[in-house]
Amino acid sequence: MAEAKTKSAPKAAAKKAAVKKAPAKAKRAPAKAKKAPAKKKPAAKTKASTKAKTRARPKAIDTSRNALLAGLGVYGKAYDQVLEQFANLQEQVDEAQTRLTERRKKAEGLYKSLIKRGTAVEKDALKALADLEIDSLADRSKLEAQMKKAKSRFDDLKSKFGKAA
Repeated sequence: MAEAKTKSAPKAAAKKAAVKKAPAKAKRAPAKAKKAPAKKKPAAKTKASTKAKTRARPKAIDTSRNALLAGLGVYGKAYDQVLEQFANLQEQVDEAQTRLTERRKKAEGLYKSLIKRGTAVEKDALKALADLEIDSLADRSKLEAQMKKAKSRFDDLKSKFGKAA
């Protein structure tokens, strides 16, 4: 049995090696030689290019400063507009407060006049109730006496008109 294992082992190893080698060959493709880019020679500095750079620098600084100042100007305008709107709102609030105060004074005056008028109406009503003599109307004996008096007057009128007819 040990011999069978050793005989099969070299065959299996050969198969594995063949399998591994085949894909490796397929993956390899003929390599193309890459050309290195040609190196450019550094430009020689001339007096003209350094003068242009020194002239461009103040212009660039001035341009960037102007851009910054423009941004600050936008902020300043926005701030001024907010302050103006706030002032307008404050004026509107002040006007509304003034109108409210005036209306409260008018309402207070009207309220006082209504109280005065209510007091006068109350006095008139109390006088009218006193004139009605409600106590005498509630007393039955007084009411019966008034009824007898009215009946006697009615009988007198009936007899006068009965004789005339």
